[in-house]
Amino acid sequence: MEINFERLVSRGMARELSHMLDIADIRMSVNKILEIAILGAFGILIGVAFLLFYMKFPTPIDAGAGLGSAVMYVAAIYMIIEFKIDGRKTALETMLPDYFQVASANLRSGIALDRALILAARPEFTFLSESIKDMGKRVTGGETMEDSLKDLANRYNSNQLSHAIRMMIEAIRYGGAMADLLDQLSKDLRSQQMIQKEVAGQLFMYSIFIAFAAVIAAPALYGLTSQMIIVTDKVWAGILAQNPGGLPTIGVSFLKPSPPKITPAEYHDFSIAAIVIITGFASLIMSAISSGSSVKGLRYMPIFVVVGLAIFIIVRIVIGAFFANIGSV
Repeated sequence: MEINFERLVSRGMARELSHMLDIADIRMSVNKILEIAILGAFGILIGVAFLLFYMKFPTPIDAGAGLGSAVMYVAAIYMIIEFKIDGRKTALETMLPDYFQVASANLRSGIALDRALILAARPEFTFLSESIKDMGKRVTGGETMEDSLKDLANRYNSNQLSHAIRMMIEAIRYGGAMADLLDQLSKDLRSQQMIQKEVAGQLFMYSIFIAFAAVIAAPALYGLTSQMIIVTDKVWAGILAQNPGGLPTIGVSFLKPSPPKITPAEYHDFSIAAIVIITGFASLIMSAISSGSSVKGLRYMPIFVVVGLAIFIIVRIVIGAFFANIGSV
């Protein structure tokens, strides 16, 4: 018996998810994506919890880690959909100036608006051409031009396209030189894209600083501190071996040296988690600064995380070898 996973969520959430899949151009039903998310999250929850239980971790840690892994899995699916949406939006906004210019030329040659838009849908405009051709079929089937344009705007998460279509609808309602409007829209979009590139170039140094701090400096400091804790732990092990009762108080009675409360293994695990979080968010912040969209940083996140962990491991090895040489002298 097939389970209807759509019944497990509200109708509003199902509609929103369906809309996200449409604008992301993911050919998958809402029930299927919910099945992947729910069953996958449940499997990860059970698997991680059982693995940690087998490794004899405390039960609260087993449950917390399993639940956290399941939440991260669902969040990853959501971020992938958002990444697809943003990718289509970026590609669309790159094509819009050229498309409007071609459509304007068609209008100046005396072709009607709907035919001018369809004839401008050239193969180089890829998925935009497909959307325009679908719009033309709906107009031919009796749908009004305004409704068809609004439906076209709803297919993409693009403010530029929504603004352009809103201007076109106003020109259709109140009259206006549509060819001149499309020309001006094309020029404005190109100008806006040039400004965005200039701003991104001016903010490049901020991105470099964030990348250095998150990918190089932070992992190196964590690696150095990790080795310092190992050395300190060894020193205190020797001290306590010679003084089982601990060191005597120094001067004031409440000043009594004591070994660190954190073990090298605990700090190592904390460092790994911190580096993954820091480098992951650094990729999102860099993308937000350079392009205005944090979702685009997902493509750099694996690289940032791997490089950060590699630097952490290299620093630990180098510092560990340095102290080993000192100890052997």
